[in-house]
Amino acid sequence: MAANDRNNPTNRPSSDSDMTVVEFWREYPDDAACLDRLWRDRFAPDGHHAHCPVCEKERKFHRIKSRASYACDSCGKHLHPMKGTIFEKSTTSLQLWFYAMFLMASTRCGISAKQLERELGVTYKTAWRMFNKIRTELMNDEGEPPLKGEVEVDETSWGGRPRKKMKPRSAELARHRESRATILGLVERGGRVRVRVIPSRRGESFSREVRAHLDPAAFMLTDDWVAYKPLRREFDHAVINHSTGVYVEGNIHTNTIEGFFGNLKTGMRGAYKKVSRKYLQSYLDEYAWRYNARRGEDSMFEQLLRRAAAS
Repeated sequence: MAANDRNNPTNRPSSDSDMTVVEFWREYPDDAACLDRLWRDRFAPDGHHAHCPVCEKERKFHRIKSRASYACDSCGKHLHPMKGTIFEKSTTSLQLWFYAMFLMASTRCGISAKQLERELGVTYKTAWRMFNKIRTELMNDEGEPPLKGEVEVDETSWGGRPRKKMKPRSAELARHRESRATILGLVERGGRVRVRVIPSRRGESFSREVRAHLDPAAFMLTDDWVAYKPLRREFDHAVINHSTGVYVEGNIHTNTIEGFFGNLKTGMRGAYKKVSRKYLQSYLDEYAWRYNARRGEDSMFEQLLRRAAAS
């Protein structure tokens, strides 16, 4: 007899997966199961009793099969679990929304809207809209507290590469760099990361952006880029001199944020090929959210579901 039941595959202990695709379809086999999950998360943890705004007390509710709602057994008041969420007014199946969130939470390098189109059988326009909604409304870090402790800060560019070889100090190369989007990255050692598209990597506007995301008591670690000099009067600050070929000196380095940038660019180039400046921030939020959520007690998919219910 085979050691494994082929008709009932399970997640092996050695697997790094929080939830396999087989487990997903078992738990969410149809729209009703997804709506029940949303109902429990938003209104009724036990699945039956919720606060009725008409009765003004805890009442028992029952599912209305012909509509995506639950009705109070006493007064008939309807509560709609999808109202106020990213799923509201969407004609796309709730199960497909859940599966799109599952895919985004399962991948480490991103998944394109074209791939989602093929996975779900929806149009490209629908797939892109779903991904954009999930990124902008569920994966942003608005309202999160400033970064604390030892925080590595660095900046990089996103955009096309020069078509021809340019001299390192040429004016043409400088103009090309200015035309590319500038990304500011900050990461707590052993903690959260934050990335922002910023207008410039120089001057007061640059200092203001760094200041906005750092706790005043944070210890900042940067390279020797001249734009960080004004911030040395405001923060405890250590510098690693990249210009002299030094990249690690004891505990002073920016390898963590540079490693994040490397994974970010590799993933985005592989999955999306090219991202316009207009939507760049939402894509950065996606990668930053995955980096931060990986340390959570629950799976990334569970964390996304809770965010969807709280929206």
